[in-house]
Order: sequence, then C-alpha cells, then structure tokens
Amino acid sequence: MGGRLALWLDLVRWDRPAGWLLLLWPTLSALWVAAHGFPGWHLLAVFTLGTILMRSAGCCVNDVADREFDRHVERTAQRPVTAGRITVRQALLLGAVLALAAFGLVLTTNTAAVLWSFAALAITLLYPYAKRVVAMPQAVLGIAFSFGIPMAFAAVQSRVPLLAWVLLLGNLFWVLAYDTEYAMVDRDDDLRIGIKTSAITLGRADVPVVMACYGAFLAIWVAALGGRHLGWPFWLGIAAAAGQALWHWQLIRERTRQGCFKAFRLNHWLGFSVFAGIAGGYALK
Repeated sequence: MGGRLALWLDLVRWDRPAGWLLLLWPTLSALWVAAHGFPGWHLLAVFTLGTILMRSAGCCVNDVADREFDRHVERTAQRPVTAGRITVRQALLLGAVLALAAFGLVLTTNTAAVLWSFAALAITLLYPYAKRVVAMPQAVLGIAFSFGIPMAFAAVQSRVPLLAWVLLLGNLFWVLAYDTEYAMVDRDDDLRIGIKTSAITLGRADVPVVMACYGAFLAIWVAALGGRHLGWPFWLGIAAAAGQALWHWQLIRERTRQGCFKAFRLNHWLGFSVFAGIAGGYALK
C-alpha cells in the first residue's frame, strides 16, 4: 500500500510543490485585489485547495499525453506512467477524481465562478497537446496557469472586470518567462524528438526574451495596481521580484541545464514577493 501511494504522489508531483505555488500566488493576489483586502477564510481555502487539486489533475493528463515523448527525455523517463508503473486508465481516473473534487469546491462559491471553471478545465486539458502544433505552447500554459485570476474575481465580485484580464495578460508574460527557462533545460532532448517549445522557437534570443517577459509582467501589474495606494509594501514586493528576475538572468545566461532548472524551480518566490506586497499593502491601508 505504501509503495502504491508513493506512486500516486509521484504522479501528481507532491514532492515538488513549486508547480502549484506558481499557480497559487497570482490567484491569491487576484483574490486580495478583487476583495480589496483579505477575502475571507472560505475563499482562501477554496482557491488554495482548488489550485493544488487542479495542478495535480493537470499532471495526470500531461503525463498521459506526453508518455511517448517522456521516455526519450532524461529528466522525465522515470515518471510513473512513462515507466509503466501506473496505467493510462489509472492516471486518467485519478485526474478525473481530482478535477471533480476541485469542481466541488467551486460549487461552494457562486454561479459566475462555476461557469468560468468550465473554461479553466478546457484550457487545462488543451495544453498538453498544444506542444504538438503550437510553436510556443508556453503561451497556452500561460493562459492555463493564469486562469485563477478571473476565477478569483468571479468568486468575489460575481463578474470578471477588465482589471482581471489585464492582470492575466501580465501574468501570462511571467509564465512565458519561467516556462521558457524550464524548456531550456530539455532543449536538446526536445529537438531530437520533435517537440515544439519556446526555447527552440526563440533560439539564441531565449535569454533576452525571458528577461523582457519578466519586465512586461512587472510593468503591467504596476500599471494596473500602482494607483491603488498600496503603499511601501507593494513597492517593496515589486522591487524584490525585480531583484530576483535579475538574479535569474545570472542563472540562465550561460544556458546550463543546472542554472536554468534552478531559475525555474525558485520562481515561486518571485510570485510570492508580489503577493506579499499586495497583501501587505491592503493590510496597512
């Protein structure tokens, strides 16, 4: 039983929380902005647990979709589905259970959030197959990983205002930045097996574009939120995020696998810095 549980936990990347943290911080930031401060324990629990559940469900779908590709990539060859330790049917069944559990949480909010959850699910299912046809599938992932933003506004305000879409656009650039770093780790393997990624499409422009995407993310969020009088905590959070982006340039500029993977793995701290600035700003208003 213990060995079987370990396999399931490996499938959903339980020991690698960076993935769901990258989803969580912009979602919580949007919750705070939509509610003009602390959104209440109910919504905080719904969106935190929902983020973990949907990211885990996405891992199940992704590993099924990529099982033939993953066996040719050193970093992913031992994933449970790829290695045959969990069947495709079992992985899809677990993914469905996790997605249904997340939907159950959404049902405790309001009609607007429930309706928008169907769009979120569709994008989650679409992404694993995008890398077969889209030159920069990271853009599709960017939408999927940013959809907690309009969901948060829907849950708080029963509508999705323009501000939510502006924040989603900014967050899309952040996802492009960190997932291109991730793609740079596997570039040689992906070239060999024919997968499309932003790291391959951009070629030697990868590092400058990653840095431009960090800049676009921070600039758009500052433009959207800078006039909300969040005070020094907000600006400190933005400065901390900008400092981390510059550190990531140091990590990725030589394009080593180790440096690029480290930059990706630590990106959730950049998102946390922005969230902490927003939450701190509202707390002191």
